[in-house]
Amino acid sequence: MFFNSSKLLSVASVLAISILTGCSSINAGLQAGELPPNGTFIAENGLHFNIQPLNLATLPPKQAAIPNSNLAQLIRSSGRAEYRIAEGDILSIVLTGYPNITPLAASDSSNPYVSGFPVDQQGFVQFPLVGRIKASGMSVPQFTANLQKQLQRYLKYSDPQVKIVNYRGNKFFIDGEVKQPGEFPINDEPVSLYSAISMAGGATPTGDSNNIVFNRKGISYNIGLQSLRELGTSANQIYLQDGDSIHVNSQDRNKIYVLGEFGRVEPVPIKEQGISLAQVLGESKGLDSNTANAAKIYVVRDNLNTRTTDIYYVDMQTITSFALANRFEMHPNDIVYVDPTGLTRWNRVISAILPSTSAVSILSGL
Repeated sequence: MFFNSSKLLSVASVLAISILTGCSSINAGLQAGELPPNGTFIAENGLHFNIQPLNLATLPPKQAAIPNSNLAQLIRSSGRAEYRIAEGDILSIVLTGYPNITPLAASDSSNPYVSGFPVDQQGFVQFPLVGRIKASGMSVPQFTANLQKQLQRYLKYSDPQVKIVNYRGNKFFIDGEVKQPGEFPINDEPVSLYSAISMAGGATPTGDSNNIVFNRKGISYNIGLQSLRELGTSANQIYLQDGDSIHVNSQDRNKIYVLGEFGRVEPVPIKEQGISLAQVLGESKGLDSNTANAAKIYVVRDNLNTRTTDIYYVDMQTITSFALANRFEMHPNDIVYVDPTGLTRWNRVISAILPSTSAVSILSGL
């Protein structure tokens, strides 16, 4: 039989390209590569890694809520307190025995004091007979007693009835992932951090109530509702003061990233109460039964304290590993990766070669 040498050369060339293409597809795909069974090493990119199998001895301890001295000081200084009159508040002051001095709202709308007595920016109220009298910084009973003392010089039966009808002085601000961000007044009913979030309509579905930035007088505090509970306290024990601001962060900063042979590959949000490795596997619809190598599941975690990257690996082929995975607490920005099986890699090589072998058949028929 006579063979065309140029045809054989063409076929050989296509086969060579096919093999090279198949090899490159392996390298281009995700794979754990050759990692040491344990210990530290420096990768080609210069990063330091610490490899360890996941077992009871290497299981990282559950993150405990560590009391923050600044946060503890904030809680101590934010107790429930009696409301103090502030600049901008509007006071209702009635002298029941002298309606000509302080008329009721319905009696004489032309009287400038019918709508109330404003507290000016210096903290004073302008009142008939006594003139300017200090109000800001006082409780309502304190101001009432002082006003009565001043009026006794002019009136025989002075008995002022004082209340705040418009709270304009004390305010707090809230923004971020809440339904109704904005400015809110603080009235005579103390406003806690928890009730402040409720006043803003609560956190949005993408809001992270365990990642709140609270600012008071230029000092920022990182607060989480779940973390406060773990410390034996709650957001109901932090009462707001004038000028406080609250920012609720988004859950986008609090996710786990899954890669490789999962049933569903997309970020997994960390719930308020935390999430385990077993729960991440469940949220990702488990491993792909056709392609996943259950003996090679990796968790990649940056360790900011040691400036290294920890890699934990676990064999999920045994039922006992599920209990271990359930105890493994995930951290924000962790990466969970599942390697494909060797057969899966080979099938992907063949799939990459097959289009080229079709070309070989076409060429061989020339």
